[in-house]
Amino acid sequence: MSEARVPQTPEPEHLSNHHRSTLRQLFQHPVSHNIEWTAVVSLLEAVGSVTEQPHGKVAVVVGSQTEYFDPPVHKDIDTQAVVNLRRMLGGAGYGLESGRDGSTR
Repeated sequence: MSEARVPQTPEPEHLSNHHRSTLRQLFQHPVSHNIEWTAVVSLLEAVGSVTEQPHGKVAVVVGSQTEYFDPPVHKDIDTQAVVNLRRMLGGAGYGLESGRDGSTR
């Protein structure tokens, strides 16, 4: 039986220190409540694509996944956005379990 292949995405080593820091914040436990939307958008642009949609939504494509987000009213994202981003980034091969959380080992 062959495993399904996840589309190739950049390794954390190719991300800036700022992007790696944001990635670590997204996957830390407990959930951080001070992750800035602008930092998240910057990370997502580095690993995928971000497109502003009509009515203020933002379409994010990472690997084969597309997710739609409402930008936060304030500068920080909420807990549900963190959960959605973890699922999306984890599905694209980023996160603690994959060893692609940006940490240096």
